[in-house]
Amino acid sequence: MDLHQGDCVQLLSSNELFQVIAVDDCHNRCWLRRWPLLPKGSPVFEASIKQIVFSNKALQKTR
Repeated sequence: MDLHQGDCVQLLSSNELFQVIAVDDCHNRCWLRRWPLLPKGSPVFEASIKQIVFSNKALQKTR
């Protein structure tokens, strides 16, 4: 998967949108935060790259 910092993606288990903060290709992990950001910020969490999907919703937000 061609995943980059700043990309907007969804998780297989969620309809919410997330922004990619960092990617670790060697360990198939990435760090995400909810997008758009919450007023007091959005916590960052780790997820498997296998859980990431690019969707029409994510593509529309990045254009």
